[in-house]
Amino acid sequence: MGKHSIGEFEEVVMLTVAVLYENAYGISIKDEIENRLKRKVSVGAMRTALNRLEKKGFLKSQFGETTAVRGGKRKRYYLVTPEGKSALDQVKDARDQLWEAIPSVAFDFKFG
Repeated sequence: MGKHSIGEFEEVVMLTVAVLYENAYGISIKDEIENRLKRKVSVGAMRTALNRLEKKGFLKSQFGETTAVRGGKRKRYYLVTPEGKSALDQVKDARDQLWEAIPSVAFDFKFG
């Protein structure tokens, strides 16, 4: 898949960041994945994926304002970068090409 290779979980994280847009921070991303995909996500796995994607240049982050609710701690918000969008496009194109290449009989489950 070229220089924009990403794993399945990274793809899910990036797509979820895009879905949440300006409200994409660690816990909101985790909750959205768990709710939409009915898939448990550990905080550690989420942090690792977000850090890895940011190092690859596929996500960028910035801190929000401090809030009393969080004891003065700021949330780190994420956005997909143009490089991240390109990586997602490549993954989608590769998947689409595979789906289009499947002969119609491949899902004809009338065996023997």
